[in-house]
Amino acid sequence: MTEAERRAERSRWIALVVCCSALFMTLLDVSVTNVALPSIANATGAGPSELQWVISGYTLAFGLVPVLAGRLGDDHGRRLMFQIGVASFALTSMLAGVAPTSGLLILARVLQGLSGGLINPQVSGLIQQMFHGNERGRAFGALGTTVGLGTALGPLVGGALIALGGPHLGWRLVFFVNVPVGIVVIALARRYLPHDPATGHHRLDVLGSGLLGLATFCVLFAAVEYDSLRDLRLVWLVLPAVVLLGLFLRRERLLTRLDADPLVDLRLFRRPSYTAGVVLALVYFPAMAGLPLVMALYYQQGLGYSAIESGVGITAYAVGNAVSAPTAGRFVTRIGRPMIVGAALTFGLGAVAMAVTVHHTGSHAALALAGPLFVMGIGSGALITPNQTLTLMDVDPLVGSTAGGVLQTAQRIGLAVGQSVIGAVFFASVHGPGAASYAHALGNAVLAALCFVVAAVFVGGLDLYRHGARVRGRVGGVERPATPPPR
Repeated sequence: MTEAERRAERSRWIALVVCCSALFMTLLDVSVTNVALPSIANATGAGPSELQWVISGYTLAFGLVPVLAGRLGDDHGRRLMFQIGVASFALTSMLAGVAPTSGLLILARVLQGLSGGLINPQVSGLIQQMFHGNERGRAFGALGTTVGLGTALGPLVGGALIALGGPHLGWRLVFFVNVPVGIVVIALARRYLPHDPATGHHRLDVLGSGLLGLATFCVLFAAVEYDSLRDLRLVWLVLPAVVLLGLFLRRERLLTRLDADPLVDLRLFRRPSYTAGVVLALVYFPAMAGLPLVMALYYQQGLGYSAIESGVGITAYAVGNAVSAPTAGRFVTRIGRPMIVGAALTFGLGAVAMAVTVHHTGSHAALALAGPLFVMGIGSGALITPNQTLTLMDVDPLVGSTAGGVLQTAQRIGLAVGQSVIGAVFFASVHGPGAASYAHALGNAVLAALCFVVAAVFVGGLDLYRHGARVRGRVGGVERPATPPPR
């Protein structure tokens, strides 16, 4: 390998670290604000509904834009859109940190979520652009580690920042910390991210973007509002979501057939691996998001832990995720789809062990539950990374950001649904104060999560069976002609 090749190799991996740093920043802000809510209420006078929207506004906005952001990245440059997203995220984080009232804080959080949603599709597209073969699996392994740690460590990081800054400044540090990180990421991105390939600009499907955005809004709004209101009437929002999604698919099918710049080229879904990966993310992420949430509730409301103690209590889950994600990324191209099924089963076994253990713990509940949480983390890390790798493996890198945006939209919907459904089961099962009541509620929440895990195992198993059938078809000489790739 020549010196120039060694420099190029080193630059690619530094670029991956830059991408993962930005991704970690956006994911951390999904949960890091939870522990700051009491301080925010004291500083701004926010009521319960306003505090809920400090969280929900970010989550909702974050999930609305990945597909549109991916299309913009594919057409106008991922490097450019990545830098715009990071700069916007740093700026809106600063606005959130200086917000004098709850209304301005909610507005800043919504803008912050839109900026985060602009960043994430560019990361998956850049990985496809920079890495190939086994290296792509390793790169997605690093991405999977980032997803797991960013989701799980939010309460711990938030608690530490509040302890550092005190009740008045601490909650503002939660947002201010993104500003220097964003500046460093932009500087490194300008140096190390690859220049965008010349793909030509296409007409933006504004109507399609609106239809998909409104459909996603209906689902996410119902999920995040139910998480606070417990009002079953919100389920009716599923009906307009279905109608809007149907209109979107009809429009995209027409534009795909006419080759007229659709927002999502539906030929992507002719690839069984891509379709299975998107569906699997949609059904697995509810379990992955819902159980850590109710674990935090069990620790704080059932056992009386502080926010930072609760964060430490679920650290074993983050550690398991961090251990398995890079390893799974290294071997996914060799093992393939069986890893997906095995990982889902591992997560499910860890959840069952947690439900059994929680009924036999005393004052050392966090220590007793560390083992099951670690097993769950192992399963989660070994599923997210391989699923992302295998889902995008056969996708043309020219449409990599759009494909990644669709996958991330499925993940965001899964996260919101999981938090609302599993959270609802948990709260409905709490009958009075005390550790025993909350342990019973946690057991029922595990049963709800296992329904999603079983669905994930079924989707993974079906994809494994279809893949085996395709392999047998090639051996027998009856393979069907390949589907033409989207433009």
